Amino acid sequence: MFRLFSMIKEDIACVKARDPAATSVMQILFLYPGLKAIRYYRRAHFYYTHGLKFLGRWVSQRCSRKTGVEIHPAAKIGRRFFIDHGTGVVIGETTIIGDDVLLYQGVTLGGTGKETGKRHPTLGNGVMVGAGAKVLGSVTIGDNTKIAAGAVVLSDIPADCTAVGVPAKVIKVNGERIDELDWVHIPDPVQQEIDRLEGEIAELKNTIASMQGEK
Repeated sequence: MFRLFSMIKEDIACVKARDPAATSVMQILFLYPGLKAIRYYRRAHFYYTHGLKFLGRWVSQRCSRKTGVEIHPAAKIGRRFFIDHGTGVVIGETTIIGDDVLLYQGVTLGGTGKETGKRHPTLGNGVMVGAGAKVLGSVTIGDNTKIAAGAVVLSDIPADCTAVGVPAKVIKVNGERIDELDWVHIPDPVQQEIDRLEGEIAELKNTIASMQGEK
């Protein structure tokens, strides 16, 4: 139980260190839903791993109703874990999270529905997962890797990388760009399809005009 309180104390300290808007311990303790969710999880995990599985699930579901964050009590989460903003975060049963991990709102660490056993992600130490990103299946994210907002990760990502896109693709390794694609000014796929159809229509018109001219 002492270790549990020690970990919660570290969780509070890491929020203060990472969020410039956090001005006091009291503010963090009472006003941060991400921290409240972690506190619920620490208790639920303690109950769940000490044979009180129903109580652990009950605490977990209470957390979901109060904070909008759903963390299965069987998940394994390391020290100094920070969920910034928190709303909409889902962490599955067999998820493993290392130390000093940062998640933003809307992140899902979930399954694909096609696996059994270890069916949720493993995140190494120092991983950052951006808002709305989805990491699905029994994939491994290496230490100090960043997953961009809105990315969908379906395969392993090595350590010290930055991954973006759907499906996620590594664009940086150790801070060095390896992919020159401009992920900001991506062509509009709808406009591309319209242009293709207009080209086909023009070809059909030319063909019809040619056939009429032969008569």
